Amino acid sequence: MALMASSASAALVPFNRISGGTNKWSKLILSRRTGISFSMGSSCPTDGARYIATGAIGRNSGPGVAKLSEGKTEPQTYSWPDKKKPRVCILGGGFGGLYTALRLESLVWPDGKKPQVLLVDQSDHFVFKPMLYELLSGEVDAWEIAPRFLDLLTNTDVKFFKDRAKLLHPSDHLVAEAPKGSSCAGTVLLDSGLLIEYDWLVLALGAETKLDVVPGALEFALPFSTLDDACKLNKKLRVLERRNFSKDSLIRVAVVGCGYSGVELAATVSERLQDRGIVQAINVDTTICPSAPSGNREAALKVLSSRKVQLLLGYFVSCIRRVGDLEASGHVTESVTALNFEQCDFDRYILELEPAGKGLETQIVEADLVLWTAGSKPLLPELEPCNKPHELPLNSRGQTETDETLRVKGHPHIFALGDSSAFRDSNGRLLPATAQVAFQQADYAGWNLWAVINDRPLLPFRFQKLGEMMTLGKNNAAISPSFIEGLTLEGSVGHTARKIAYLLRLPTDEHRFKVGLSWFTKSAVDSVALLQNTLAKILSGS
Repeated sequence: MALMASSASAALVPFNRISGGTNKWSKLILSRRTGISFSMGSSCPTDGARYIATGAIGRNSGPGVAKLSEGKTEPQTYSWPDKKKPRVCILGGGFGGLYTALRLESLVWPDGKKPQVLLVDQSDHFVFKPMLYELLSGEVDAWEIAPRFLDLLTNTDVKFFKDRAKLLHPSDHLVAEAPKGSSCAGTVLLDSGLLIEYDWLVLALGAETKLDVVPGALEFALPFSTLDDACKLNKKLRVLERRNFSKDSLIRVAVVGCGYSGVELAATVSERLQDRGIVQAINVDTTICPSAPSGNREAALKVLSSRKVQLLLGYFVSCIRRVGDLEASGHVTESVTALNFEQCDFDRYILELEPAGKGLETQIVEADLVLWTAGSKPLLPELEPCNKPHELPLNSRGQTETDETLRVKGHPHIFALGDSSAFRDSNGRLLPATAQVAFQQADYAGWNLWAVINDRPLLPFRFQKLGEMMTLGKNNAAISPSFIEGLTLEGSVGHTARKIAYLLRLPTDEHRFKVGLSWFTKSAVDSVALLQNTLAKILSGS
């Protein structure tokens, strides 16, 4: 994919965005009020106490479980192992968060200066999101692209909590630079009730698919941005594939959005279903992947055409309804009735399409499965304003504004990167929310944390575009490297180059070795099977 947006799964809850008056930024309101807590900790009936938070891992990490006496509601402060060393808390374990932690671990630190690093994510697994599509096609196994944090951080000093950040209270905004004698630069309250004091905070919270903009999308459409999303989609496809569909009753899949994610998903699903299904891809633009290099776009159009994917370009979805709900309410229009629904014991959906421009007519699309890839929003949920707000600058998309060193404006002890941050290049253009950007930002964030802790100058972030890649199914991909203008690698060559590039981007050397060995073994087995089939055909023909 176009080095797909990395959406880390830790979320700050709750937050609120309000109008800033003459201020050019929207504001993020952070409160001490706890609200309702959705604990992710587990209860242990051992000694009458409740154990909250889910444990830390890492070299020399002691027990990572906070212990609260039964019935006690006050948050418990996390006890860092060393009272003198700097404390770095990283929220989000995607490309931005995990790779920042690993970068900090790889640097050489003066004695007593190496920081204690705590990584918080609501999932047990890091997810290499650009290769989620290969889970649907069966090209990769889940452990290859979604290894456990426990395995990735075993040989490091990084501690990991499986939890969610509920409330942030920074204090580094009170002065230009936090005073040397201050106890901390802020606190993070986790869902489990654990309070984390930090000296440096990294916000790498990622983003989620925006489903609440169209009636019915939140209830009936499936997003595709997490491991859970991929597993849920794979399960639904298996259910549909097991049903006895006749030639007149094919599996119908609607993909909303024709950016990189939507096109890759349409190509993968259409290849999997083959002549058992119909894939329709809907896009508000009159072309697919409008920001992609022309070579990638042309390669994608060729593949989609060969797999008979129906492109509905220049349309936006105005509403999604379930067929059963329409029949029960009696709101069945003539255009819906014309679809001649057959009696079935599973859900079917109606998508009402409106033209985005002139010259097109309203359309009705029927689907057994609706996949939504259009739009995303940072994981910054809302909170009612409090009496003493602490402001983080947000842009119109809800992303945190940063300076050239990736520090949040007005908060010198908070770094922000990835999908939930807004960084502008030298021309003032906002960088895209892609894994490629987050990966490079993590390298700079790690170095700048080293620099600021050691009183060295910070480096301004400079994004270097390496090119764009997209998968188009098994043994098929398109790559347009930036260093050779006009060159596009397609088919099996592009597929091999893409897998090698992503193999080199996997988090640790040990994991890269395991995955590389697994892919090589699979390739060897497939080659032997192909050779056997070829020989069998030759012999049978003679």
